[in-house]
Amino acid sequence: MQKISKLAVLTSGGDAPGMNPCIRAVVRTAIYNGLNVVGVKQGYKGLIENDMYDMNKRSVSNILNLGGTILKTARCLEFRTDEGMETAYQNLKAQGIDALVVIGGDGTFTGALRFSKKYPDIQIIGVPGTIDNDLYGSTYTLGFDTATNTVIEAIDKIRDTADAHDRLFFIEVMGRDSGAIALRAGISCGAEAILLPEVETAIADLIASIKTGHLNKKSSSIVIVAEGDKHGGVYDIAKMVEKEVEHYDIKVTILGHLQRGGSPSSFDRILGSRLGFAAVNALIAGETQHMVGLRANEIVLTSLEEALTSHEFKLEDDLMQMAHILSI
Repeated sequence: MQKISKLAVLTSGGDAPGMNPCIRAVVRTAIYNGLNVVGVKQGYKGLIENDMYDMNKRSVSNILNLGGTILKTARCLEFRTDEGMETAYQNLKAQGIDALVVIGGDGTFTGALRFSKKYPDIQIIGVPGTIDNDLYGSTYTLGFDTATNTVIEAIDKIRDTADAHDRLFFIEVMGRDSGAIALRAGISCGAEAILLPEVETAIADLIASIKTGHLNKKSSSIVIVAEGDKHGGVYDIAKMVEKEVEHYDIKVTILGHLQRGGSPSSFDRILGSRLGFAAVNALIAGETQHMVGLRANEIVLTSLEEALTSHEFKLEDDLMQMAHILSI
């Protein structure tokens, strides 16, 4: 087993509430175990540009409540090249770093896995940090709970104005490849319809559902659209419905990056802390090319390969059935 002495931590890809609690746990767990810790600014870009700094316990004081990431994040095309990876590797070796904790989503893990296979002497553990909740190996990913609560709060406010004016609102939420936010927010807010990238909903069926709701004396309707829906953007869908539905004043709201911000929820603070703690302990135990995750309220390890390629991840069948039944 390779004994590590110095590790680096970075956040990459889209930011997610809960990344800061995770960074805090990584830094303090590493120091507790006698390891030196380096923070990498702006993800893989920081590895290539050698933008790193030594961290101590005080470096992560008072960050539990902060959204975003104190290490900043970026998407780095150069890291996909052999030359970019070689530069990153040489910078790590020059600083005596022998282990990496990478916090991010599938793009982050894809880069981490390729880098680890190319340079196996750098141990790597991934932490799932993405509001989309779309990585196999963890029931929940960092930021998903906070983002969903943010969406619910926004939709509740939109419902108030929709009721006041007999309006039909189409609300687009994040989730290009995963409808996890849309599904849970839709159930929580009593949406009349939820359009998901995982399930193709015919526009004719959507229109029939809206008309039935009107006949049942509904004073407003909310349709939630995950941004990856097969019919296109939310404006396109609203225009198709508007041609057939005359009794509602139709409005469109795109929540956008509002969903990424805000102070992390209690759940995300604890999850980030647990995963950061587990990531360092996994490295100390000699693990590499794995992701730490939460399943059945237990911390488990899943290979990065499996986390990226497994097709077992899917939305819960009971939630999708319930969403339809409860909206009638």
